[in-house]
Amino acid sequence: MKASVLLDEAVSLPVEERAHLVDCLLQTLNPPDATHAAAWAAVARRRLDELRSGKVVAISGDAVFARIQQRYEK
Repeated sequence: MKASVLLDEAVSLPVEERAHLVDCLLQTLNPPDATHAAAWAAVARRRLDELRSGKVVAISGDAVFARIQQRYEK
């Protein structure tokens, strides 16, 4: 199959499936290091546990970007 045909089919996929496809393709160019992947997974689990337990409170993306904009408007 030609790349152009494959690309035409890929762009017709729903956004979630395209994102997954892109991630899979990028991993073939730069395979993840198992040690680093395990470390990041541990961080993600810890952060999720903190959110679920109420130890930390999530901040909306809009609030984060508003803070950044305020900080750099000075």
